[in-house]
Amino acid sequence: MKVNKELVKGSTSTLILSLLNDRPMYGYELIKVMEERSNGIFSLKEGTLYPLLHSLEEQGVIEAYWGQGDTGRKRKYYRITKSGQAFMVEKKEEWSTFKGAVDDILGWERVSWE
Repeated sequence: MKVNKELVKGSTSTLILSLLNDRPMYGYELIKVMEERSNGIFSLKEGTLYPLLHSLEEQGVIEAYWGQGDTGRKRKYYRITKSGQAFMVEKKEEWSTFKGAVDDILGWERVSWE
């Protein structure tokens, strides 16, 4: 099932922070892990991901560093900062509140009015 791009767009930053809270990752790895864990719902293109990563870096919630990948190639890795962890918790709480309200409203659709 396709999901509206606006829904995806509104939650991508929080999802990236959550993934980076698990472990540092390089860009392509973030794309693959996000796609795997979401069963293909979150399928980001590099042209979407990298500007978002740069924006998060400018906000100070993630930082980039160069590291060696499994193949021996240098890769640019991203990791969450302390302020990024606090920001992520705030965004998760915000998302939980939003999701709860949506679930409450959508629950009315299951009520039979006959």
